[in-house]
Amino acid sequence: MEKLKTGKYQDPFTETCSNIISGVITFFLFLIVTVFPLIYDNSYFNILETKYQCYYLCILGMLGISLVLALVMLLVDIKEYQGAHARDLFAGIHFRNWKKTFTIPDGAVILFWIVCLISTFQSDYFYESFWGNEGRFTGLFLLTLYTASFLLISRCWKVNGWILELFLISGMVMCVIGITDYFQMDILNFRGKANIENSTLFTSTVGNINTYTAYVALIMGYAAAMFATAKKWWKLVWYFVCLTVSFLAIIMGCSDNAYLALGILFAFLPYIVFWKRQGVVRYVVILATFFTVIQAVDVINQTYADTVIGLDSLFRILAGFGKLPAVVGLLWIAALAAWLVLGWKPGRRAGAAPSQPAATPGAAGLFRPRTDSSIPQEADAGERRLGKCLLTVWTILLVSGAALVVFMLADANMAGNGARYGSLGSYLVFNDSWGTFRGYIWKQSVDLYCRLPLLHRIFGFGPDTFGILTTDEIRFDMIQATGQVFDNAHNEYLNLLVTIGPFGTVAYMVFVFGQIRHMARKKNLAKHACVAGCCLAAVCYSAQALVNLNIPIAAPILWLMLSVGAAVCRREERTGDQETKVP
Repeated sequence: MEKLKTGKYQDPFTETCSNIISGVITFFLFLIVTVFPLIYDNSYFNILETKYQCYYLCILGMLGISLVLALVMLLVDIKEYQGAHARDLFAGIHFRNWKKTFTIPDGAVILFWIVCLISTFQSDYFYESFWGNEGRFTGLFLLTLYTASFLLISRCWKVNGWILELFLISGMVMCVIGITDYFQMDILNFRGKANIENSTLFTSTVGNINTYTAYVALIMGYAAAMFATAKKWWKLVWYFVCLTVSFLAIIMGCSDNAYLALGILFAFLPYIVFWKRQGVVRYVVILATFFTVIQAVDVINQTYADTVIGLDSLFRILAGFGKLPAVVGLLWIAALAAWLVLGWKPGRRAGAAPSQPAATPGAAGLFRPRTDSSIPQEADAGERRLGKCLLTVWTILLVSGAALVVFMLADANMAGNGARYGSLGSYLVFNDSWGTFRGYIWKQSVDLYCRLPLLHRIFGFGPDTFGILTTDEIRFDMIQATGQVFDNAHNEYLNLLVTIGPFGTVAYMVFVFGQIRHMARKKNLAKHACVAGCCLAAVCYSAQALVNLNIPIAAPILWLMLSVGAAVCRREERTGDQETKVP
């Protein structure tokens, strides 16, 4: 029987019911992490429709079967126990008890769904808002499935770590296919079947390279956090392989949104791992590995120049940097130095008194993680002081870097000095052509929003109706200026502002970033590495969303990561997690 933090044990009936519901959730999550990312039907022609149908069928199956089982259990409870368990359940979710049962992200996601509901009903295009069929299928129907699945998984799933390992395994398959596409091998014969112009803009089993790198960003974030916190050597090796492959995949994806995902990865990861000595060491290793991969890709491009697609934009600048080999060498020397200085720390023998030293050094080392059960999970006082000191310095560096970027942007745009920054000028000077005409559509999005009627400015034009709005209002000008029709703002948050209004946008951001903050609490990170993985995966996705769009290929995995992280944290708060099988 499961023991609660109150000291009481969960009764057998409740435990049996919860195990059954959790088993149903596990089965459908297995399908989502294995079948969903790899499924396809007719090359890239209907890749979005295929993924969308796979996802909503899985979620509908999970919700439907769970609901039927819950009703059956309710009838059994009424018949056998006079509804005692049901009364306890409904008392627990009563309004007066919401503070105990609902977190801020829970409230935000419910508010988000309510605003989407209102937005759909007040829209001039109710049918299209409900289904999202004139956009990327992210209408009220899919948003309802996202919300319902989050609430169900976060409350009812007893997390099994092997589901997340399967997520990495299927992700590796997807990444390897994408890497072979960079070599133009086309092992699935997708590009040959499609026979479309600019076929290199599509890759792997995902489709558009922007969506592909958004998915890889989730894999990369999860693998990086798991590598930085792994305790067993075989897990350390496995996560390092996954991280290296994801670096290769995101670079060879040739999409600009990868820069933001990588930037936030290296900026945010220290706040998760610098509280332990081994985290500092492994962070330097991750940094060295990334630049080594850049160097390897540069060698590949020179060796197979006639075969590979080739890099462009910022990755090409990095790969062509003449001092890159020296940087790689210095980073590996720094990793070795960090291991020698910080990696060896006296531990304790299992079962020994706290004051008794261990016979061998432990682990905060890079290749010998500490597994001694007698050593506390929390970093000791010395580690905490070191972590605070390093994070203070790191925060100062980040703030200084941000200030420098702001200065460069102001200098390039307001003072007109973009030319002085050379090849970086194309990133700093904001105009209509910036970011493959993202500059144009962002300015038009703000203008279109300001011209909406008052009710639409409050609740938006309707979920996933951005393409309808641009077609109705600026189609001719859009084609004249860019040569294309935009059905999305290519900025997830700006797109939400136009389609569901400021209240829905703020609710969504409070949900996502509130859940990230909840997962990033030290008490959650200290006990379960997978929480750190889910947290960093969500951070990487949220960063690249600034220049990308929300479609049901990568977005469902974001919701999955948030749901899994919430499930682990909630279960830890409720039971102390004596029996939950999480890494």
